[in-house]
Amino acid sequence: MATDSMTVKITPNDHATPVGKLADAELHFTGGPLDGLKLVGFGIWERRGASGRNVTFPARQYAMNGEKRTFTLLRPIADTAAHERLRDLVLEAFAEYERSAATA
Repeated sequence: MATDSMTVKITPNDHATPVGKLADAELHFTGGPLDGLKLVGFGIWERRGASGRNVTFPARQYAMNGEKRTFTLLRPIADTAAHERLRDLVLEAFAEYERSAATA
């Protein structure tokens, strides 16, 4: 799926592990200062115990006091709904990928 300045590239998870992972997604940028760059690390997952899907964002794990924590790399500046818009865009691209794979 493409927008004016970004394309969502879907790579299906062809392995059975990890359980529930459907695909990886990347954002490929075209035009503007990010032209030619991509942002990797998005995951598309089946929700546990419920119907639907979830998108995880690029993150880095670190340890603090022996406890594992996660730092999300892509963060909203002010509008917290920005995450939801991007999540919806990635899920829409995955649905489009599934439709095209079913007709192929």
